[in-house]
Amino acid sequence: MATTNVIADLCIFLLTWNVGTHSPKDLSLTSLLALNGTTQCPDNQLPDIYIIGMQEVGTSKLKIFQDDPWVLKIASYLSDREYVKVESKQLQGILITMFSLHKHVPHMKDIETDETRTGLGGLWGNKGAVSIRLSLYGTGAVFVCSHLAAHDDKLKERIEDYHQIVDNHKYKTPGYRRIYDHDFVFWIGDLNFRLSGDLSAWDVRTSVENGNFAELLKDDQLRLLRESGNAFSLMEEQLPNFAPTFKFQEGTNEYDLKRRPAWCDRILHRVQRNIYPAITLSANQLSYQSNMDYTLSDHKPVSATFSYKIETANLTYTDEELHEMTHGAAETTTRTNVSLLIALIAFVVQI
Repeated sequence: MATTNVIADLCIFLLTWNVGTHSPKDLSLTSLLALNGTTQCPDNQLPDIYIIGMQEVGTSKLKIFQDDPWVLKIASYLSDREYVKVESKQLQGILITMFSLHKHVPHMKDIETDETRTGLGGLWGNKGAVSIRLSLYGTGAVFVCSHLAAHDDKLKERIEDYHQIVDNHKYKTPGYRRIYDHDFVFWIGDLNFRLSGDLSAWDVRTSVENGNFAELLKDDQLRLLRESGNAFSLMEEQLPNFAPTFKFQEGTNEYDLKRRPAWCDRILHRVQRNIYPAITLSANQLSYQSNMDYTLSDHKPVSATFSYKIETANLTYTDEELHEMTHGAAETTTRTNVSLLIALIAFVVQI
């Protein structure tokens, strides 16, 4: 009889939000981070890892050696719950940050970040992408946060942005030089895809109020592009079962009909499930939702929860052995972030 051994079984929480240059100030993040008992992780436990991407983060007070106020605010909510910051990367207003329960830190190696500018033909970072890649329990994982070209008539530019990010994002880790080299790919952000066709903003709003999401999504640009192979065709997405997350009147849950409502804020993933002999990789999606509690900007936050699992059949591997298999035996040295080690040491000192 075949026996299955589990190398890792993690619950990963991903969040994307265009904050419209606003600072967190006195904003409560309890609901945003699912700290109010709304987590979709097994047994309603808190996630093992948080991946948080933001767009249009205010940059007027950007400091080179200090985290963005949003990262500091998130840390203030998570540090008391045994989380440490793994890494952050910011390109002007595009930000990605990763927090993990401290017990997983020894199983993280080869941590890298990268950025790609796509604004003004690649000269400006108001649009583009940032990413964090790492070896996670021996597998190669990458998390990408992007902000693509805006407006209904800029579909061509969005497609070009996507390909520019895929072509220009490069890492140093052998075997994982590009985004799609990775075993697990998670892509989040304000992708800015709109609805094709000529429905008016009022028509779209009426369909939304009637709950006709499936009908509207037939004209969703991202869905059509994935089906045609023009962009994101290697990625999977659970179709949204929530109302379009753009464009709202700030401070309200009412659409601003200067723009047609659209699902601009998305979370996609990809898994190379059976790339290694006798090893199965999976990322089962447990949730996909927007959060109407937040009215700070003209976008609503969108989150998703995944079960990130690594299993073997009739074999027993440690994640160190899996790392040698996936990353190459010559690359067995640990290159864990110095900042991550400092954070972990600080946590140990506290307890």
